[in-house]
Amino acid sequence: MSTTIAVLTGAGISTSAGIPDFRGPDGVWTKHPDQMSVYDLDLFMSDRKQREYSWRWQKESPVWKAQPGVAHKALAKLEQAGMLNLLATQNFDALHEKAGNSEDVIVNLHGTIGTSHCMKCSQAYRTADIMAKLDQEPDPHCHKPMPYQGNMPCDGIIKTDVVYFGQALPEGAMEKSMRRASQADQFWVIGSTLEVYPAASLVPVAAQAGVPITIMNMGSTQYDSLATRLIHEPIEEALPKLVDKTIAGQS
Repeated sequence: MSTTIAVLTGAGISTSAGIPDFRGPDGVWTKHPDQMSVYDLDLFMSDRKQREYSWRWQKESPVWKAQPGVAHKALAKLEQAGMLNLLATQNFDALHEKAGNSEDVIVNLHGTIGTSHCMKCSQAYRTADIMAKLDQEPDPHCHKPMPYQGNMPCDGIIKTDVVYFGQALPEGAMEKSMRRASQADQFWVIGSTLEVYPAASLVPVAAQAGVPITIMNMGSTQYDSLATRLIHEPIEEALPKLVDKTIAGQS
């Protein structure tokens, strides 16, 4: 039986791929607190100007343009080796998907920018298709024909699947993450400050189940005392090394 590893990733894995974090010293919201309104659900739903600004901001954001880095690719390699049972992420940049990890293991705790949906009829959309037409349609609305309305378009507001302020986490996301984290042979935290809940609570859940914990983060976290291994090295160097060593240990 191969070793199973559950992973939680935070902003630190994506800063190595060129995406600024939100809450760090140089974070987007630290420097521009007004931009938190981009992800405010009430404003988004009630104000057309806010929606147009939010879509435009997201299209121009490094989150949308970024490509996975070597650390993301290392976790795809871990899954290919059959050792990854969970990749819970606090990031909504869809870089784990782009790197090649599958829906079987990824849990987007804070949603994802990769997909969008209609807030009225729940029709799903690829965000890339919406972004491609944003100049023609700056406030995207749903085009799905409604059979019981003479095939008139639904016309509901479309929103990315990022969890906005005022929204609950995706249904079942924490439950699935807690279950898999407590069943794994190891639990790794990669690039999370472990300050945002409920994601941070996965660490005590794993610890309570007796799962050895690795925390790889440049700064210290409140749960360092629960870790069996602390790694304070740049993630883009340390994670590929850890993955290779772990896979080699199986053979």
